[in-house]
Amino acid sequence: MTDDPSGYVRQREQSARDVRWPAPPEPLAVPVYDNHAHLEIEDGDEPRSLAQQLDHAAEVGVLGVVQAGGDIDSSRWSAWAAASHPRVLAAVAIHPNEAPAYKAAGRLDEAIAVIDELTAQPRVRAVGETGLDFFRTDEDGLPAQFESFEAHIDIAKRRGVAMQIHDRDAHEAVLETLERVGAPERTVFHCFSGDADMARYSAERGYWLSFAGNITFKNAQNLRDALAVTPRERILVETDAPFLTPTPHRGRPNAPYLIPVTVRFMAEELGVEVDELCAQIAQNTLEVYGAFTD
Repeated sequence: MTDDPSGYVRQREQSARDVRWPAPPEPLAVPVYDNHAHLEIEDGDEPRSLAQQLDHAAEVGVLGVVQAGGDIDSSRWSAWAAASHPRVLAAVAIHPNEAPAYKAAGRLDEAIAVIDELTAQPRVRAVGETGLDFFRTDEDGLPAQFESFEAHIDIAKRRGVAMQIHDRDAHEAVLETLERVGAPERTVFHCFSGDADMARYSAERGYWLSFAGNITFKNAQNLRDALAVTPRERILVETDAPFLTPTPHRGRPNAPYLIPVTVRFMAEELGVEVDELCAQIAQNTLEVYGAFTD
């Protein structure tokens, strides 16, 4: 990669899925923010630039996006995007599934040092996504995941920024690590994947739970149960774009402009007005990451 990160893009595998962009939903009356997206990954039958993605989002009441990195290159791109666009804030990290490869190459310390350096930038407001993934990484890679996770926790605490956690099939280990090492003051479970008991436990410790489009999936009753017991002041919303497109568009390209679909579903599940939930989510997002515009 060159010293200029602005040209960095990744292409999502198209495969046999429907790659047409879904129609825009009805705009939200009370704006919100997308807590977690990967806008460096191109998707869809018609590629959209970062500026276009942000414009489409703004048209439906999504005022800003937290752009998350997962390796050195995507983290540098995320920091560039935040510095270049007032509607973007950045999260930077070495993804848990990338940590073993960096360790095997003898570059994990170097990679973590890059993340530490990027986190000093004023519009990099979180370390993420970091955490543990017992689904894609075998036992040999787990020590590198733990090493990386604990190093990211340290960066977040030293730099005074939030932390976005990736947790896949590793609930107990993630929670134990946070207890043992000490969680950052603002800790977010990105794409929360636990159940109601884990939601209660996390909220009691002051963590935020971010729900993505998969809460709309038929097989995700655990997420709906978790949402039901999460205090309103601990709820965030995200796309994890271009992944986890909400029903009825599941499998098609996802982007921040589809946040209203997920928010309206969440409001219906909670039995609250959409505007009320949006106002709370917006307040929560700004509490975690600070203002998007200086």
